[in-house]
Amino acid sequence: MTSAKRFRLSRIAMWQQILIAMILGMAAGHFIGEPAKMLQPLGDVFMSLIRMCVVPLVFVSVVCGISSLTDLAAMRRIAWKSIAIYMVSMAIMAVLAMGAASFFQVGSGLHLTVGTGAEVASGSTTIKDALLSAIPSNPFKAFADGALLPTIVFAILFGLAINFTGNAAAPVRKLFDSMSAVVFKLIGMVLKFAPFGVFGLMAHVTADHGFSVLGHLGALVGVAYAVMLFFIVVVCSLMLLAFRINPLPFLRKALPVQLFAYSSASSAATLPLNLETTQQRLGVDKRVASFVLPLGSTVNMAGLAVYLGSVVIFASNAYGIELSLSQLVMVVVTTTLVSIGAAGVPGAALVVMGLVLSSVGLPLEVITVIAAVDRLLDMLATTTNVTGDTVTAVMVAKSEGALDEKCYQSA
Repeated sequence: MTSAKRFRLSRIAMWQQILIAMILGMAAGHFIGEPAKMLQPLGDVFMSLIRMCVVPLVFVSVVCGISSLTDLAAMRRIAWKSIAIYMVSMAIMAVLAMGAASFFQVGSGLHLTVGTGAEVASGSTTIKDALLSAIPSNPFKAFADGALLPTIVFAILFGLAINFTGNAAAPVRKLFDSMSAVVFKLIGMVLKFAPFGVFGLMAHVTADHGFSVLGHLGALVGVAYAVMLFFIVVVCSLMLLAFRINPLPFLRKALPVQLFAYSSASSAATLPLNLETTQQRLGVDKRVASFVLPLGSTVNMAGLAVYLGSVVIFASNAYGIELSLSQLVMVVVTTTLVSIGAAGVPGAALVVMGLVLSSVGLPLEVITVIAAVDRLLDMLATTTNVTGDTVTAVMVAKSEGALDEKCYQSA
């Protein structure tokens, strides 16, 4: 391949590559038929690469996120207010997403089959067992077994220990910052294989089920979008009203940030614009905005909670695996916790999705089906995340007397 051709291919965005791969895969499955199922190993290889990254990504990200709270003595009150709002909103949105997806029965009738060696859900797990299993007696065994909920708990405690140690832990904090850069570079390398994985899987699925899979994926996107828009417009307005703040100036002034978040699908990339808008146009004190918004870009993933909650119900219906009440509660808990370790970059949902699915024993193969619409879901999920960050900053500033209400109300 000439350098010119390589340059042209490199300019195609990843989501466009995945969309092209999805279309080509469906075409191959439809026109080639049964022989197209031989392309499934492409999807299997991609799934193996995704699984390879999950444990290091979650552990390193959570440790870095917690250890970034270096000034707990001065910011303790603001930190706990922000974290409480983030966690409650994520849990509520996960419940709403699962309820809406269940009501509309997304994924029902798709009849996906569980591959050889794939995990299936077990209805015998109780909430007590799940909580006890979250405490790792041997964290290295948890890493080796891929038991990611204990990994998250250990990472949270490890990050707190770094903070409480003080200056002596500075080399450790720097080490994890470096490891984070390396892990995310690894994720970027793995996601470059996503179009091939999507092509192989869509060829296999289309050969098996025809084009009916498109309608089911469309229903998933429709339900998730409805719930996310409900959060952005209704829930955020109610949150502001609860603090006696008029939501109309917020909805008007936050629009440029939301559009940027939607187009970039990256909370991290949106952060500079969000900081400027929150301070200059919404009147939030710099000390509050500069703490709450970066924290939110790491911790707050309300949109991701909707995304993952919808996918769990989609997978449950598509595979015909009924989830118990305790497993549904486990999904809410896991979704809320795993969001702490999700990077604010495109494609992160596909990586952490494995944790939520495996927490209730749903087959991970569904991830490659979801990858076909990941960009669409990720775009509004990012918008939802960023909107939640900004609302929280305004609410915390109001409670701390650090909101310039004249600036907030101005045109």
